[in-house]
Amino acid sequence: MSTIPVGGSTGHCHESTAAIDEAAAWLASEDHPPSPIIPALRRRFGLSTVDACAAISEAATRRRRCL
Repeated sequence: MSTIPVGGSTGHCHESTAAIDEAAAWLASEDHPPSPIIPALRRRFGLSTVDACAAISEAATRRRRCL
């Protein structure tokens, strides 16, 4: 039996990955995101703290690609 969590080595299921992507896209498009951002992402997208941090990281990557 495999010990790899659901979603492979990341530990994220498909639903949480979709929510992270949605949150990252929203955050990357915001000129003035709410503060504090982690509780805002958790409320708005139903993310865990770890998933909110992943969304913040992904949003930063997306912003850097647009520069």
